[in-house]
Amino acid sequence: MAKNDIESGEMVNDTEHAETRVYELAFHIDPELPQEEAKKTYQTLREGLAGAGSVVAEGEIQKIPLAYTISRKEHAGRRDFDSAFFGWIAYEADGAGHQKALEMVQAETRVIRFLDLRTTVEGAKHAAEMHEFYAKLPEKASEEEEVSDAQLDAALKEAGV
Repeated sequence: MAKNDIESGEMVNDTEHAETRVYELAFHIDPELPQEEAKKTYQTLREGLAGAGSVVAEGEIQKIPLAYTISRKEHAGRRDFDSAFFGWIAYEADGAGHQKALEMVQAETRVIRFLDLRTTVEGAKHAAEMHEFYAKLPEKASEEEEVSDAQLDAALKEAGV
């Protein structure tokens, strides 16, 4: 599989290297699956990546709305997706392991889209830390907080209106 060389901008073959490199696989899983099936798909991908190399960091799946509709042709026709279970796994593998990982995710029919990028161990661990940080934040209160008529009247009176 050819990839763009970051420094030179040239396409290079990234499957024949013997040294290990770190990759981050981000993926969207079919949102119509039950939560348990989506988790099983995630675990299958994780086990496959661990078999192709070693897992460095991960962000377990969560259902999210998509920024835009993803369309996919299937044997029964076209399917549109406006949400998906999103997850990511950073893994370390040599060229053969990376190729094995790509073939595995391409064969998984419950994955509707994926992106595989080269990264660093530090970058992957930082992403995991940020994922945990944002998961612990309380949900934002709605911008339209309900205020009673009495509270509104009191605030207006205090303001001299």
